[in-house]
Order: sequence, then C-alpha cells, then structure tokens
Amino acid sequence: MKTVYITRREHFNAAHKLWREDWSEEKNYDVFGKCSNKNWHGHNYTIFVTVKGLPSVETGFVIDLKDLSTIIKERVIEPLDHKNLNLDVPFLSGLLASTENIVIKIWEEIEGPIQEAGGKLCHIRLEETENNYVDYYGGNEPF
Repeated sequence: MKTVYITRREHFNAAHKLWREDWSEEKNYDVFGKCSNKNWHGHNYTIFVTVKGLPSVETGFVIDLKDLSTIIKERVIEPLDHKNLNLDVPFLSGLLASTENIVIKIWEEIEGPIQEAGGKLCHIRLEETENNYVDYYGGNEPF
C-alpha cells in the first residue's frame, strides 16, 4: 500500500494584537504596523489540517473524516472562534499571537488526538488573509 495524504479545511474568526510590553508604543508600531493596534484587529482564518497514513483495509480511510473534523472543532475551532487570541485562549497564554506561533500551538493541541484516531499529523496551513499564510510540518519539513 501507498501513503495517502488527506486534508480537512475549517474556518474561524478571531481578534489579536501583535504587541510586546517591553517595547514602546513607537517600536511596536515600527515592527508590527497596524497589527499593533491598541484596540485589536481581527482575521477570518482558514486552517487546513493534513494527515497521512495507509488506507485501512476495512474502510479505505487514512482517518475517519468525522473523527478529524471533531478533533479540529473541539481542539481548535471552539477554543479560538470569535475569541481574542491574546486574552481568551489558554493554550496561547503569554505568547505573541503571530500566525507562526498560533500554528505551532495548534499542532501541539491536535497531534496526539489525531494519532489516537489512527492518523499521523504531517502539515497544517493557517491562512490569516487571502495573501498571507503559514505552513508548519511539526519539525519534519519535507525539504
């Protein structure tokens, strides 16, 4: 059998601010621009979660997509959707809420449950805007 990659796409909306308390307002603006807005700003995020594995002889599935959807909804969408990422999400507490940092923490939240469901998490793409996204491979970059 050959390895197959399957991807689930989901959406969430959230607010955040890129801001370092140890920097002045001017330095924060110089480095983070509009993203340092003191009144926050929001994004309509799209997340793509890719799992790899061998299709089951019984089902033909790498992972049951209902299980993958449940994991993503419980571990990512419910904690993040319509939340302030800097203030409301325990697994992001104390972290600069850049898309890069967010995707790493999401990986940490879903890797174990996906493995328990029979798959191997291999890639997450987190789109912050239609022009900006982050790809993360959990330290197992394919290049």
